[in-house]
Formats: sequence, structure tokens, C-alpha cells
Amino acid sequence: MKAAVLTGLRAPLEIAELSLPPRVAFGQVHVQVHYSGICGAQINEIEGAKGPDRFLPHLLGHEGSGTVLAVGEGVRRVRPGDRVVLHWRQAAGLQCEPPTYDWKGRPVNAGWVTTFNSEAIVSENRLTVIPADFDLRLAPLFGCAVTTAVGVINNDAQLKIGRSLVIFGVGGVGLNIAQAAQMVSAHPIVGVDVVASKLEAARAWGLTHGFHAPTEGDHLAEKIRGVVGAGGADVVVDTTGNPRVIEMAYDLTHADGRTILVGVPRKGDNVSIYTLPLHFKKILKGSHGGSVAPDVEIPRLVALVRAGKMRLDGLISHEFPLEHVNEALAALRSGEATRVLLKTDE
Repeated sequence: MKAAVLTGLRAPLEIAELSLPPRVAFGQVHVQVHYSGICGAQINEIEGAKGPDRFLPHLLGHEGSGTVLAVGEGVRRVRPGDRVVLHWRQAAGLQCEPPTYDWKGRPVNAGWVTTFNSEAIVSENRLTVIPADFDLRLAPLFGCAVTTAVGVINNDAQLKIGRSLVIFGVGGVGLNIAQAAQMVSAHPIVGVDVVASKLEAARAWGLTHGFHAPTEGDHLAEKIRGVVGAGGADVVVDTTGNPRVIEMAYDLTHADGRTILVGVPRKGDNVSIYTLPLHFKKILKGSHGGSVAPDVEIPRLVALVRAGKMRLDGLISHEFPLEHVNEALAALRSGEATRVLLKTDE
């Protein structure tokens, strides 16, 4: 199998030919990976945002589409030939021992799911079956970006009809948060980003107002309050993980509202807030993938897409072959991309 391997923090990924484990063990599923999305979580892994990495060298990627090739003992929820979404959140099914691959005699670690590789040994509970005719290029979006966004709106924010929303960062997850908010008739839906073109594009996904942070400068908070009201927005979501942005998001949240954190700051990058409102009705919450159950939500989302009630086309802004994974990562780091896709089966 071909894979992109992280061999050192803040280093380019290396393309390597790896050998699969000799057998598919209990709870494991052998999958041919067709496409993989790239998430900010992989950038954080490469940069060591959470500190030292004791698993190096290891594989990356947590959202993808694939075809089941073989299953191990005990696996009942998928079978050979099934088309599947690979996702990082647990679903029903067995959780296996993570696999170890071989790189010319050197062990390469992997978690319960990896997708920056042409084939993968995946835990059964990281797979959800999708219809055989569903577009495999779009299916990876259900592995993280779309499901996280829907979960943020439904579960974390519990956004209701007519309530106001501010989104800091309108990349792949932010666009889908706007789309999900539009689906529940939130209003207004305000987006903030450092790339003006992304704000304009986001209007097609439900954004009613957009603010270009560098242009607004010190007037940004004032401009946002001019749209959502002097008391602040009912819900403010941060996808950036920038500590100063998180502080602004919290400050712009109404005293009865919710601040939802999707982005994660680097270890040591502290956030300073005034906590008294949390003793009353204000809520500050970190999102863990929107708290979704993938095997429940993905079939629902597939049905919404097929019914024309949810869009996926246009979310992918860049596509690269696996061999060009470092260029793909650079595209995501640039801030210009929404969702970046790797074609892994060529």
C-alpha cells in the first residue's frame, strides 16, 4: 500500500510503500481508500499543537471514502464490497487493536482509522455503509466536515428558529455550519474570515452578513453587534482556534447565549475570559465533533442530499493525488481553501 507518513513534527510527509499486517484481526476491516479529506486536525498533528508525539512515525487522516476488501473475526456491520465512509468518531460496532504497518522493517503506527493511504486497516466502529451509487468523491465530507457542523448546530449550539449566529472562520466546517444554520432558519447568520473571497462564496451556503477581519480591524466587534444586537449573538462559533478570536467570540455572545469552540489552540496558547456570566445563563462549550453518532447521522445526511435539502457540491476547493500531499497541506494552510481532497487510489 502507498501512504503518506509523518516521520517528524513540522516536517514534510514522506510518501512510502508500506506492507500491511499479515492478517485482518478481530474487529478489523481491510479497506481500499478512494478519497481522503484533509482537516485542520492533521495540520495540528504535524505541527505538534498538543505537544510531543510519542507515536512517530505514523499515518494520518480521519475522513475518507472506501470499499471494504475483507473483514476480521467478529465484524458484523460491514462486509466485503460495501462502500463506506471512514470517520474518526466512534459508531456502533467493534473497536479493534490499532494496526502497525511495516516500512522496510521499520514499524509505522496508525490509529483506529487513517486515510492518507491507499489501503487501511480500520476499526469496525469507524466505518458507516453508504449507498453503492453515492459519489465517493463527496462521501469523505461525511467523515468530519459535514457531520461536525450539523452536530455543532443540533447538539452543541441547540440553535432554534430565528436565533442569531456568528461564525469565526468559514472554511470547510464553517461553511457547513452556515448551511446547517440556514436549514433550521437561524437569522442572521454572520461570518468572519481573513479571506474576503471566502466570505462572498459563503453567502451561497446561508451567510447573511460577512465581515473581513483585516478590513474591519478594531471596529469588527462593533460592526457585528450592529447586526446581531448590542447584547450579542445567541450563538457564536469559533473554528479558528486562535486565542484572541476565542476571546472575542465569548465577548460577543449574549448573556443567555452559547459560545461553541470547534478550533483548538496550540498547547500553551492561553485564553483569558471573564467567567462571571458562566455562573448564570451563558455557556462556553468545546465541541467534540458535534457529539454526533456517525452511523445514525450519515444515513440521514445522505437522504437530505438526495432530497435536495443539503448541498455538498462546491465544498471541495482543491484536489490532489496522494503523492502531492504536501502541496495539499500547503493549500489548506494558505487560508484560501475550504475543503482539500486527496485521491488516494491512483
